[in-house]
Amino acid sequence: MSNRSENRSEFLVQAEAIVLENISDENFGVSELAMSLHMSRSNLLRKIKKETELSASQFIRNIRLQEAMTMLKDSSLSVSEISFHVGFGSTSYFIKCFREQYGFPPGEAGKNTVEHGGKSLSEGGKRKYQWLYLAGGIILIIAAVYFFTGPKVPAEPDLIEKSIAVLPFKNESSDSTNLYFVNGLMESTLSNLQKIRDLRVVSRTSSETYRNTAKSIPQIAEELNVNYLVEGSGQRVGNRVVLHIQLIEAATDKPIWVEQYDQEVVDIFDLQNDVARKIAEAIKVVVTPAELAQIEKIPTENMVAYDYFLQALDPFYSRTPEGLQKAIPLFEKATEEDPQFAMAYANLAISYYFLDFHQQQKHYTELINNYADKALLYDSKSDVSLISKALYYMHTEEYRLALPHLEKALEYNPNSNAVVQVLCNLYTSYIPDTAKYLKYALKGIQLDIAANDSVARGYIYLNLSNALIQNGFTDEALYYIDACIANAPSNPYASFLKVYIQYAKDQDLEKAKQGLIKELEKDTTRLDILQETAKLHYFQEDYEGAFRYYEKFVTAKRKYNLDIYPHEDLKIGEVYSRMGRKAESEVFFQNYRDYCQKDESIYKSASMAMLYAHEGKIEEGIEQLKIFATQDHFQYWILLFLEKDPMIRPLMQHPDYKTTIKQIEDRFWDNQEKLRESLEENDLL
Repeated sequence: MSNRSENRSEFLVQAEAIVLENISDENFGVSELAMSLHMSRSNLLRKIKKETELSASQFIRNIRLQEAMTMLKDSSLSVSEISFHVGFGSTSYFIKCFREQYGFPPGEAGKNTVEHGGKSLSEGGKRKYQWLYLAGGIILIIAAVYFFTGPKVPAEPDLIEKSIAVLPFKNESSDSTNLYFVNGLMESTLSNLQKIRDLRVVSRTSSETYRNTAKSIPQIAEELNVNYLVEGSGQRVGNRVVLHIQLIEAATDKPIWVEQYDQEVVDIFDLQNDVARKIAEAIKVVVTPAELAQIEKIPTENMVAYDYFLQALDPFYSRTPEGLQKAIPLFEKATEEDPQFAMAYANLAISYYFLDFHQQQKHYTELINNYADKALLYDSKSDVSLISKALYYMHTEEYRLALPHLEKALEYNPNSNAVVQVLCNLYTSYIPDTAKYLKYALKGIQLDIAANDSVARGYIYLNLSNALIQNGFTDEALYYIDACIANAPSNPYASFLKVYIQYAKDQDLEKAKQGLIKELEKDTTRLDILQETAKLHYFQEDYEGAFRYYEKFVTAKRKYNLDIYPHEDLKIGEVYSRMGRKAESEVFFQNYRDYCQKDESIYKSASMAMLYAHEGKIEEGIEQLKIFATQDHFQYWILLFLEKDPMIRPLMQHPDYKTTIKQIEDRFWDNQEKLRESLEENDLL
């Protein structure tokens, strides 16, 4: 242990000693360390980051892991006993962290002390694998998703991450029209497994990419980052169904459970439920009584209704207008056969929602509501029923009413990629919360990591990159925006976002402005880039340059009657005023006042502070800044650009200004550190 203190500052030696004193206390974390050192949490974060390039939580965890390594070599305690002794509440999480730091599981610690070039692997391995935790977190994200493809080290079966993909089933019938029935068997298997929280189940869209693949099981498992795959083939012969299904362990490429079913169609639900239960048993998954009740639930007693329902699924999942128009009458026939068929009603509501999605004039609002209500009436504990009602509220722009339905849906189906993507959209666009946005973006990429084509993958990476930068994870965001561009070079938003991510890294305003100008040259109709280019001129107090771009932006807004970027009206008004356009500037100022009054987001107080600064109401402006300093999970752009805005200068003379700005900064970084800890604990980061 003494060698840890070599070449370390007195601060680090003291911090490490305090952690070691509390090594068995799993609740001893960053806040407790800061208190013991008589420092603020934010000062501790900055000091540790400066001296070690680690976050404070990583610093504490590494000390725990180093102590664990010593105990593994010098004591006869079990891995489980040591994990609790060094403050890990979960043995499986301890094994995961240990393997990431040292490159092998703790059970092999004694075997890995052989000499390698004069250094034991337990010491030299620290250097070899040091990049895993010194790379600022990005490698951890990649490992959590699927880019890290280092050697897989086997662990005890019950400690291996329980992740699975259900591959498209093969139709062995000579009658191709039976394909929908075989697909339905695959769909039900997937749906039942998704209801188990102890499993990570890859989405159907990712699995669907392997319908006609020639790739081997290990290749598919590696690409999907799963430990298990389900393969099936079946056929329907009259009133009988024949299904051959097997569960394959990716590490060995061998089946660990195989079953042949041959029974009447009327027993189809018993078959489906039996498959889910036996797969769960084979990989030692914990299935709660509530989850088992969800799995064993029968969607309908009417097999004719169920047959219509299965026929509708393929065109329904296409999400194209043509496919939805084909699915709707089939779902309607299903509800005619069984007037209490909740899933059919839910899918009708969802179908009409997507038909209306891109329509300026909505046609199906009442239909969506009626079908969603019927779905909930007949099955209020169905994730699909809850999704259908949430989409109705999104359709009517009552976004906060959609949230409880989506969160409840995720309780009943913790692997629902559909719910995760809708929550992503809500938390980035309608109910701003950067932490939840990032959480669901990371969850989404775990569930849907093999999108159908490179363009779709590009958008997945774009979304994740945007979520990362909003939370201040700059290097990670840069990695994923580059991945987006590599997969989809023509993505219209990727290079635009990269300009701002690069600004977050180097904070070169002129470079960012020139980058935006280049982006605008590619497409001069892009109003988003037009107003952003104007804004950077404004931040540089180049009001003439800002006016040139703002004028084009305003002209286009008026021409097409667009209500976009109302939060920018204060800046536009200031630029117009500087250019002698007083009457027009007053209109923008009033529009901004109206916007502030209506705003219900976490940014309202920041917007009001700028308005009061413009109006010369210094005390009121500072009070609003103080309110904003109590907000959580706001975008990193606030930190980067708040003090770049010339509008804020009148507030800078107030004696409370600097401390308030520091409180805003400290709150952001404190929240980021807590977010990192939470994501790492939940295997998302």
